[in-house]
Order: sequence, then structure tokens, then C-alpha cells
Amino acid sequence: MRELIKSSDRGYADHGWLKSFHSFSFANYYNPQRMGFGPLRVINEDRIAGGTGFGTHGHRDMEIISYVLSGELAHQDSMGNGKPGGDHAGVIRPGDVQRMSAGTGVMHSEYNHSKDGQTHFLQIWVMPDRQGVAPGYEQKHFADEEKRGRLRLVASPDGADNSVSIHQDAKLYAGLFNGDERAELPLANGRLSYVHLVRGHLTVNGEALEAGDALQLAKEDGLVIEKGQDAEVLVFDLPA
Repeated sequence: MRELIKSSDRGYADHGWLKSFHSFSFANYYNPQRMGFGPLRVINEDRIAGGTGFGTHGHRDMEIISYVLSGELAHQDSMGNGKPGGDHAGVIRPGDVQRMSAGTGVMHSEYNHSKDGQTHFLQIWVMPDRQGVAPGYEQKHFADEEKRGRLRLVASPDGADNSVSIHQDAKLYAGLFNGDERAELPLANGRLSYVHLVRGHLTVNGEALEAGDALQLAKEDGLVIEKGQDAEVLVFDLPA
């Protein structure tokens, strides 16, 4: 099974300070055919105007991954991250992957403190494989050189290859492709795959994708990623 979802098929919300595309049903966007894919529940492509952001709000029992494309995103939470004396500075920049396990409950805020510049990032939610875990936070940087012409593991259930760890049998890869660069990813029997093209152009298993497009796959042996034009891509390897 293979389904191409065009960028134009996503939900869209314009709040003035926030412009957001929703790959799956979220907030006021509801599409019964787009409620998630396996444990992947949310991919929001957000653009936050300078000097604005999400005020303090709460989450429970969700693995939340933030992936910044441009600008900076300042994070504070009830675990102490982003606050004086906290374990992490809480500012994420391009190349950073931030993982927050909401678990039993966490409060947090996200702001673009730039006076003029926009923050462009992806907010990703993955449903955990168990509820009631202790809230947790990780933040790691993956340089472009690690993603150039290959799929770099950036999130996994066991923190393999220095990736951030999530409470789900899922893996997230990030890659940069241009020209003749090519990568293959085998998929185990019964696994799902979701490919989200962040920017540029790319071909996946013969399907041409443009920025914002996605490809859902099931019952396929693997992925072939090629013919990139300034492409940045995220690939999810998911349980059914």
C-alpha cells in the first residue's frame, strides 16, 4: 500500500502570529481519514512570528519532537529546562532535535524571542507505547554533514547511534539529498513508513515529492530515496 498526500491536502490555520499546516487532524482541522498513521499522530509545520509564541500549556502521555528549520525556539518547562539552573538551555536551533516525554504531565512554553525573524519548525507527536512514564527531556544536535546523502537516525526507542530516545517502537531519520545522492532503507515485515518532505524535491520509491508532500507506505520491503533537489526529508519507521 502506498499513498501520496500532497502538501495542498493538509489542514491550514492562520492565527496571525502563527501560521500552521496540519498533516493530521489537529485543533479545528478535522479529517476522519487523517487521524494519524500507526503511532504517528501529529506533524504540524509551524511558522511563529517574532516576539510571539505558545504560552504555558500542558501535555500528558505523548512523545513530542521539535525539529527547527530556521530561526530559534526558546523552550521552558515544569521540569526546569530553559530556566536558570535548569539542565538544558532550552533554545533549539536548526539541526537540533528536541524530545519531550509528557508522561504523567508537563507544562511548557515555546517562544520566538527574535524581534524580526520568523521561527519555522516541525512539531511532531508520537503516541507512547505505555502511559504514565515520568516526564523527560532530551536535546541533541545533528550537523548537516551527518545527514548529507544519507538517512541519519535522530530518534529511536533505545537512543541508538546517539539519537534521542522515545517511548515507542519507532525510529525517525533525517536526510539531506541533492543531485546523485541516494539512500536505501530496508523495512521489516509488517512495519509502516511515513516520509515527509520538509523542503525541496525528491523521489521516493519512484514517487515524486515536493515540499510539504508525504508518502505513506505499508507492506513494502524498503525505501529508495533519490533525485533530490535541495531536499530535506524526515522518514518514520513505525509499528503497524
